[in-house]
Order: sequence, then C-alpha cells, then structure tokens
Amino acid sequence: QTQIHVKNFNLGTKTYNLPHMFGDIKFVCVGGSANRMKSFSQFNHQELPRNLNDLEKICKEEWDKIPPEMLKIVNLTPLSLQHGMGIPSISTMLHELIKLLHHARCIDFVLFSIGTSGGVGLEPGTVVVTDKAVDCFFRAQFEQVLGKVITRSTELDVGEAYVIVWYISNGITVEVGTAVVCVTLLNRFDGDQISTPHDVLVEYQQRPQVLVAHFIKKRLGLIV
Repeated sequence: QTQIHVKNFNLGTKTYNLPHMFGDIKFVCVGGSANRMKSFSQFNHQELPRNLNDLEKICKEEWDKIPPEMLKIVNLTPLSLQHGMGIPSISTMLHELIKLLHHARCIDFVLFSIGTSGGVGLEPGTVVVTDKAVDCFFRAQFEQVLGKVITRSTELDVGEAYVIVWYISNGITVEVGTAVVCVTLLNRFDGDQISTPHDVLVEYQQRPQVLVAHFIKKRLGLIV
C-alpha cells in the first residue's frame, strides 16, 4: 500500500500508526503562538484527569519514532497545534491537520481556534466567540479558485456552545464542529498600541483557554 505523507508534520501512514496515535482525539485546538499553545497544553494537563492525557496510550516503539520537533503537536486530549500568522500558514496547517485526522480515522472531533485579537469598540480583555468568519470585504464567505471560483458561506451555525464551519481542503468540503474564541488586547478605536502591563496581558490570554477547557470538561461529563 502506498504511503500517504503528511509532509509538514513529518508523518506518514506507513511510517507511523496514525489511528493508534491520533484516532481517539475528540478536541483539537489551534493558535498562532507556539508559546500560547504550549501553555494551553500545560493548562489542560492540570485541568483534566491524568488518564485523559496518558501518553502511555501511544505504544513505546511508536512514540520513540516521533522526532523531537514533532512532540509539540502530540497531546491526546486535546491535540494542540501552532499555525503561525496569516492565511498561507493557517491554510497549510488546516489541510495537513484534516488529512492527518482522516487517515487516523478520527471522527466526531471539535476544532477550536484560540488566540488574541484587536477589539472594535470592545474593551481589552473581552472574550469573543464568533458567529461568522469574514473576508477582506467583510463578507461572510470564502472563495477558492479550482478551475473556477468556488464560493462557500462562512456563516457559523451555533449549537451546543460550538459552531459548524465548512473548510475546503483541495476542493473537498469537510464539515467540522468549530469554535473561534479570542480575547481582545486593545480597542482599536483608541489606537493600535498596546500599553497594558505584561502580566495583565498574560492573564487576558488565559481567558479563552479557561473557557475552552471548561467546554471540554463539560463535554466529557466532568462537570455539570
């Protein structure tokens, strides 16, 4: 059988046992900052019971095959990844992520995007959960050229505290339960320079993490 490569994650279907490593994932969290996603992983390790983050679920010989630079993407519940800044790096990460989870036979997972943003008329520290994604013209749509222009709505169907978004991967429509949760660092009506003390900014960045962790614990039945 031909090996399917997930090139940017340095993984493959014959080199690694992807269903064993990633097949039980129910929550995926992505963000732009590597430090933020590392912090989120550490926070979840404290918040969730150890059996949910038990790395022994990956057999030792498979774990040993994972190169050190890839260990940062392995976190069983949830899986946390950094996507960098801008559409090119985000789209590459999403394409590889969907391909990875498909070949891992992972189903019924929820994808969260957590991070920071500027606020428009919102005070710094405000947590925002989106109900749509917009393009540069503030239209709730995504355009992709595949021989012709294909336009998809990015209106998010809110339900059970998370939303549904359509992601296009090589022209294939994938339906994924998704929430975009961010915290504002400033009100852009007041300027674009951040003057908030560093320790306060750190606390701001933890707010989406706390909200998402609460959702995960609720979905797992750990809290009422």
